[in-house]
Amino acid sequence: MKKLMMFAAVAVTLVSCGGGGGRPTFGDNEFPVTTVGTSNADMQSTFPAMIKGVQDVEIRPKVQGFLTQINVKEGQTVSAGQILFVLDNETYQAQVRQAQAAVNTAQQQVNTAQLTYENSKMLHENKVIGDYELKTSENAFESAKAQLAQAQAAVASAREQLSFCFVKSPASGVVGTLPFKKGALVSASNTLTTVSNISSMEVYFSVTEKDAMALSAAGLGSGKVIKMSGVIDQATGTVQLIATFTNPEKLLKSGGAGTIIIPRQATSAIIIPQSCVSEVQNKKFVYTLGKDNKVKYTEIKVDPQDDGNSFIVTDGLKAGDKYVTNGITKLNDGMEIVPITPERYQQKIEEQAKAMSAGDIVGAMKK
Repeated sequence: MKKLMMFAAVAVTLVSCGGGGGRPTFGDNEFPVTTVGTSNADMQSTFPAMIKGVQDVEIRPKVQGFLTQINVKEGQTVSAGQILFVLDNETYQAQVRQAQAAVNTAQQQVNTAQLTYENSKMLHENKVIGDYELKTSENAFESAKAQLAQAQAAVASAREQLSFCFVKSPASGVVGTLPFKKGALVSASNTLTTVSNISSMEVYFSVTEKDAMALSAAGLGSGKVIKMSGVIDQATGTVQLIATFTNPEKLLKSGGAGTIIIPRQATSAIIIPQSCVSEVQNKKFVYTLGKDNKVKYTEIKVDPQDDGNSFIVTDGLKAGDKYVTNGITKLNDGMEIVPITPERYQQKIEEQAKAMSAGDIVGAMKK
């Protein structure tokens, strides 16, 4: 019983040293203040981008017909010349047979005309027929040959039309979406799929003229700018650029959206923690400290890119200025404070935490 009473007495002593209730408090107007300094900062600029394969080929049929075969799947890698789709081709096969029959008929006419012409030449040599009859048989022979050539051309055209029913890939790449199913009626106005060469990718993005100049010096790391528009868009004030990126693991997909990240370094940058910045209507403010120890609600401008913890101030603060780092929600413009160092502020936090722990012990003993 004596030991218990002695422990309780010690606990009470700890509470009383802490300033009451186990919770020591700062002075009502004590706030941590630090001086603005400068340092180098690794920064980055980001730009929305559209990703395309170095070669995106839309696959369209040249003739109208019903899809009878779909020989590929979405995402499949295909080679140039590979048959991707087959259209109903019975009609085109019939046209080929009809055209071939016309060739056979024309060939027979040529053979007959040739025999007639050769016979006419022999008769002409023997003075049996005159020049007129010889010339007439020659003309008939030439006409038969012309009709044969015309029929052969019709066969070639019919076979070409038939070949259009077998839709082949004009390039190697990866098959995109397949919007049509087997049995669908398609024509040259329909895109059956897209074959994309994604071994390397072209990334399209737009930057301001100023950023374009900085970009030429900074580079893209693993990418390379290969094209830049020679005309500035008057509506947006931007220039379009195209960069290429290798894509060995096929992680990037044509038609996707992405972000171009351009690293850059700022020298003599003013970096402040985001915790000391308040935002009102998309404007950012800090409390700066004047020589009279009165705070001023000061608007600042920051770099649009940040790391989630700090801001790089581009306007509103300069080296040597002083600003409040914590407790800004308790401040008002023009309020007079007692500045303390951030180190002293942290020390007070730690002392408060210890005192609160002692208060917990007392509370437990009372129970």
